[in-house]
Amino acid sequence: MQQRLRNQYLTPKEVANLLMVSPVTIRQWAQKGELKAHTTRGGHRRFLKEDVEAFAASHNVLVADDNKIRILIVDDDTGLAGFLEEFFEVKEADFEVKVVHDGFTAGSYIHSFQPNVVLIDIMMPGVNGIEVCRYLKDNEETQHIEIIAMTGFPSKQNVDGVLKAGARECLSKPLNTSSLIHAVYSAVY
Repeated sequence: MQQRLRNQYLTPKEVANLLMVSPVTIRQWAQKGELKAHTTRGGHRRFLKEDVEAFAASHNVLVADDNKIRILIVDDDTGLAGFLEEFFEVKEADFEVKVVHDGFTAGSYIHSFQPNVVLIDIMMPGVNGIEVCRYLKDNEETQHIEIIAMTGFPSKQNVDGVLKAGARECLSKPLNTSSLIHAVYSAVY
């Protein structure tokens, strides 16, 4: 992402990540003329970083650290969640991580933390990972968030269920950390 943001033009998704809103909101601001946009020959909107920064300053909007990938970890296994939090924070300086231990709490953090990626366990008490995935993908404000599921029970039913609900992929526990890093970078780039 860091290299991409050095380019002159940003996509609606990149601007949404910087301003911590959904791409739909960016498109609406552009349509209303509030946020200056350029249109490609193919009809896609692109934004100059300077225009985005000027918009943010004039509207008193917080700009996210564009060098960090925000990951929300949702797992009721506190040991694994703690390991993942430390793994991302220590291994790579590219990440900002928050951890919650149930699907219900995840919902409140989605809007305040504005993650790029949700790393979620499928099997949790109460609201399970498939339900959270379905909720995020059915909601216009959150459908842009990439979801990577995890499960200790990688049955065809579990994997197919979470992929059908909108997860990008489903990783089996115990997690292979190389596959995990690859999945997160693939989701964002």
